[in-house]
Amino acid sequence: MQLPKTTSTQSAATQAKRDFTAFYVPGAIIVAALIIGAGLYFGLASKGSSSTAPGGQPVVEVDVKDVKIKGEPFIGKANAPVVMAFWSDFQCPFCKAFETGGIPQIPIEPAFPQLITEYVNTGKLKIVFKDFAFLGEDSITAALYGRAIWDLYQSQYFAWRTEMYEAQDEEHGGFGNAATIDALIKKSFPQMDVAKIKAQIESKKDAYTAILAANREEASSMGINGTPGSIVGKTLISGAEQFPAFKAAIDAEL
Repeated sequence: MQLPKTTSTQSAATQAKRDFTAFYVPGAIIVAALIIGAGLYFGLASKGSSSTAPGGQPVVEVDVKDVKIKGEPFIGKANAPVVMAFWSDFQCPFCKAFETGGIPQIPIEPAFPQLITEYVNTGKLKIVFKDFAFLGEDSITAALYGRAIWDLYQSQYFAWRTEMYEAQDEEHGGFGNAATIDALIKKSFPQMDVAKIKAQIESKKDAYTAILAANREEASSMGINGTPGSIVGKTLISGAEQFPAFKAAIDAEL
């Protein structure tokens, strides 16, 4: 770096000193960045339960064996060799696209029918349904109905669930409150007693609400912060992924 001309040796020295101090602030920033970076590195390393993705985001290590499945709705053989924990919200359009399809804005092939045909019906897979009701009051209402129907009419639960997604309209739209769910049950499931279901919800509302909260907290602790979200073995599958992603995870467990 060339110094500007001065009229004396003293002024040149003063100028040099002034120019040299310009490096102090950038140097301090670099040192501070190194200290912060080291702190973040050792802080993450000390947690033990997570690793770091290429983008720097912590990735939670999951295992379906850590998921609470006792008492939760499910389809498939109770002792199937592979378990898939599946978090969803009845108001979520991506859940509908994944389970039944029919969302023009999400033009994907629903993976659920293939999972049932190739793995559930062949006794290889058990799918456990977990609630992640977070899209509003109708989400919670539908989840409470799901709990009551599982307790009272287990054999009808999955058929009712499928009808719920097929009836889903736009998010926060007209379908999904108690009155529309009652109407769906009366029309498509006359063998179910709506009054009995509503009484079940009323009598166990506190217990059911606690389960919904626990399911959502459990999901968040495992890196699931939206719906749908699934865990197969030690694989976390976020979002409405296509069938091959699930096939790879399931086959790895068989």
